[in-house]
Amino acid sequence: MRYLASPAQLRASLLRWSLFTVPTVLGLGFLSSIVADAGPENPWFAALMKPSLYPPPATFGIVWSVLYVLIGVALAMVASARGAPGRGIAVALFAAQLTFNLAWSPVFFAMHQMSTALGIIIVMIVLTLATIALFWRVRPTAGALLLPYLAWICFASVLNYQFLALNPAAEGAGGNGASVRVQL
Repeated sequence: MRYLASPAQLRASLLRWSLFTVPTVLGLGFLSSIVADAGPENPWFAALMKPSLYPPPATFGIVWSVLYVLIGVALAMVASARGAPGRGIAVALFAAQLTFNLAWSPVFFAMHQMSTALGIIIVMIVLTLATIALFWRVRPTAGALLLPYLAWICFASVLNYQFLALNPAAEGAGGNGASVRVQL
């Protein structure tokens, strides 16, 4: 015999999942950033020529925090949809795209591999598109919550490409990335 959950039970399930997924996604994103020494204080990154589209550095922490909350809630919405067709594959694909997301910062900031990072972000875009489609089938709102994330990673891919184009000699550069200017 199958029972339908009440609206209160469904809200409680979503809340429980959100209390797990949102801090987990935020924490993993933060950890990836810390491990990679991501951000404007990174000596290698500070020495790079910045594209004209590059926003103020504080923008990244704010935007990523908001996006990680949104994608954590989207994941909770799908995870709490017990019995929904396609739920398992949607969550698995989400995990795959998140893995690529978490790999980008170490590859770009720590390994200085801008071209590899660009490849990672392109794969991430494709996986995110597929995740949106699958989430949409389970819970349309969950799919919609991933749209700002998709827009941001598309923008980030353009930035990644521009960094590579402006700084071809920095690709794979070792050392601490500090540059020395000598004036004669």
